[in-house]
Amino acid sequence: MVATDRSARRRGKELEDAIFEATLDQLTSGGFARLTMEGIAAAARTGKAALYRRWGSKVELVIDSLDATLPRPRTVPDLGSTRAELLQVIELFVDATASRVGASIHTLMGEASQQQAEVFKEFLMGRVMEPTKDTILDILRRGVERGEVRPGAVSPLVADVVPAMLFYQVKTCGPAPMPAAYAERVVDEVLMPMVRAS
Repeated sequence: MVATDRSARRRGKELEDAIFEATLDQLTSGGFARLTMEGIAAAARTGKAALYRRWGSKVELVIDSLDATLPRPRTVPDLGSTRAELLQVIELFVDATASRVGASIHTLMGEASQQQAEVFKEFLMGRVMEPTKDTILDILRRGVERGEVRPGAVSPLVADVVPAMLFYQVKTCGPAPMPAAYAERVVDEVLMPMVRAS
């Protein structure tokens, strides 16, 4: 029986993926307060000691689980249209919020203590907000070169609008999917009127 249990245990990347999956599953189903290293270890079919060898706390494990699951920041290719490029950025974000990792972030935003919230906020700034803003600034610069965007619109303050609106939507409406037309409305009713060259 012992040999069978050991053979069933996963190792390496397979074990890491199982740990991350178990972490997000338990986070979304029971919340951060009920999340335990013991529960994660049992769900991932490993020992609690194996988790503590790599992660000193459940906060560290949650951050690594989110980091592994969130889509990697990427540049948006030149599509020949500022509107189309902005729309792609927002659609990528909307897709992420509708996923399990989006539900996990919503849980953390509503439940983490002040000290934990600061840690998660720092992670989200570096992993989501700043890369999104950098991508938007690149899109706006291309728009200036095409004559679609006024030069003064290439501003960090303007680039803040998209992640701020999207995180507000997540926080107020929860992990439910955003309306199908939400991305288009943000672009057509908010962003393009703000940045369009006269």
